[in-house]
Amino acid sequence: MLKRTTTTEVYALSQHISMSAHKARRVIDQIRGRSYEETLMILELMPYRACYPIFKLVYSAAANASYMGSNEANLVISKAEVNKGTIMKRLKHRARGRSFAIQKPTCHITIVIKDISLNEYIDTDSITWSQKAKWKKKDTTMSYYDMYSNGGTWDKK
Repeated sequence: MLKRTTTTEVYALSQHISMSAHKARRVIDQIRGRSYEETLMILELMPYRACYPIFKLVYSAAANASYMGSNEANLVISKAEVNKGTIMKRLKHRARGRSFAIQKPTCHITIVIKDISLNEYIDTDSITWSQKAKWKKKDTTMSYYDMYSNGGTWDKK
């Protein structure tokens, strides 16, 4: 049996984007695990404001991957995460000398793209028997036990 392990992953990071992390996560959850070309189509057609900065970030990550020698048809978004950034605090002036606090949240977005054509294969048949799963039982047979046919459970001598 052959097992694949990834060798190349490239990423793009964008910090201090002026939108809440919750609004950006709504878009990121739609593109996680998809191919690069499908992701671009989804981001172009979604009606959210968070799509444009994420679109630029995915495009930048693909440019980083093409610099490493990858083809765009083989790229898959392996990890996409949104972290909460700093909150800019502003004051809005109100009547009678009062003020109202306004919080402008920011977020940090990280996109990791891997090339599925550049994978190494490891032969898992050469693993010794001690490394295989020990929870599997070799032969288990079910037998019907009738307590009335052999005189009951209390008549053992």
